[in-house]
Amino acid sequence: MHSVVCLKQVPDTSQVHIDPKTGTMQRAGVPSIINPFDIHAVEEAMRVKDKYGGKVTVISMGPPQATEALKKAVSFGVDRAILITDRAFAGSDTLATSYVLAQAIRKIRETEPVDLIFCGKQTIDGDTAQVGPGIAARLEISQLTYIKKIREVDPQKREVTVERKVERGHEVIVSRLPALLTVVQELNIPRRASFPELLRAARFEVEIWNKDSLNVDPAALGLKGSPTTVKRIFAPPTRPGGEMITDGQKDLATAVGALVEKLLVRDALGRLDSLTDVARH
Repeated sequence: MHSVVCLKQVPDTSQVHIDPKTGTMQRAGVPSIINPFDIHAVEEAMRVKDKYGGKVTVISMGPPQATEALKKAVSFGVDRAILITDRAFAGSDTLATSYVLAQAIRKIRETEPVDLIFCGKQTIDGDTAQVGPGIAARLEISQLTYIKKIREVDPQKREVTVERKVERGHEVIVSRLPALLTVVQELNIPRRASFPELLRAARFEVEIWNKDSLNVDPAALGLKGSPTTVKRIFAPPTRPGGEMITDGQKDLATAVGALVEKLLVRDALGRLDSLTDVARH
């Protein structure tokens, strides 16, 4: 079994701030991390390898410093790591990004088959959840989204059985291979890198591919190939704190009674507002 994992290095959004004047993210001095959902994708690919044999290849499209994220993936036991980087890719939206990653996977398939492609369900910097499905659509393979469990992979039947997270439970889906899976954090608990693998990662040579390494249309790259434009980015307003019931309540029963009274009053006011809206119409 050969699994390919698409990984992205992202800014730690817990430390990113929005410039109120320009509406842009201030990334200076903000550390970069592996997209959290992608770590679970790497872990699941490694579990497939541990159980069924084969290898794991990790690819990332990004600036040269993204080699750090790829080397961290190598420390988990990944066999091959490829960075796809070129100034021509700058400004790519999800459409252009999925195009480049799909072309990279096509190049990998020229020398060896690819059975499973793993992606995190979304990235924490863009939150679109579009790149994984975009890759699957371009490669014309099955896409299985929001995967919370892989029940079985059958190399002989060329099938994978998964549980897909839905609003009130899960769906069990059987799909033909090759297939692309986007995964959620409930899927697994990522392993810790062993000391020998950390040493291997430190010495590991990440492969570097640019636009000339791939069979790509220049018009589909970067800003030219990106119909999406971002008009403004802003931080949501700070939510006010909740009401504290401390007005002379000296015991739990009194405090609970005061809380229930407030809730009943608010419910009654809400019903009155609804009736007023109906009367107006």
